[in-house]
Amino acid sequence: MRHRSVADLMTPTAVSVRRGTPFKEIARLLDEFDITVVPVVDESERPVGVVSEADLLRRRDGGSGATTASDVMTSPAITADPDWSVVRAARVMRKHSVKRLPVVDATGRLIGILSRSDLLQLFLRRDHAIQEEILEDVLTRTLRLSPSDLTVEVTDGVVTLSGTVGRHSLVPIVVRLCQSVDGVVDVINRLNYQHEDMSLGSPTATER
Repeated sequence: MRHRSVADLMTPTAVSVRRGTPFKEIARLLDEFDITVVPVVDESERPVGVVSEADLLRRRDGGSGATTASDVMTSPAITADPDWSVVRAARVMRKHSVKRLPVVDATGRLIGILSRSDLLQLFLRRDHAIQEEILEDVLTRTLRLSPSDLTVEVTDGVVTLSGTVGRHSLVPIVVRLCQSVDGVVDVINRLNYQHEDMSLGSPTATER
């Protein structure tokens, strides 16, 4: 299975400003490009901070006399690598309470930006694409199971698994791998098994 990376979802040509970009120019760019955050970069195109709509409004209402990006930016910039998994990027966003991450290459130069709305694209995957990945990648290639023994139904990202696998211990593995497929919202487990190979103290898959 190949999980989508930051590089797959980011906007590759991010709008950016310099430390000396005037307050009004930043506001104009946010409006023109319909964005809420813009990275601030140095002379080497490396992010040194970000300016959000909230930053502009806070400084304006506070009457601080801020006139440039350097005056209003939030620094340092929290950045992401293009090869990060989307899960890692989402966790960083949540940890730092940010809605967008500038994406930098190996030299630290800005190459794009990732937003929360970009991450939501995962959940817009077609049900057929999710079903196909589970059948071909999870069941056939990874677990070496016969798809004819199992039924995989996907509706609005919710996967329903039914059929029979050989061992009890295989059930939670199948469920867990299906849950990790990009775009899956939930997994309903209706699997049966032929042989009991788990002790009474072992964890079992949740039956629904």
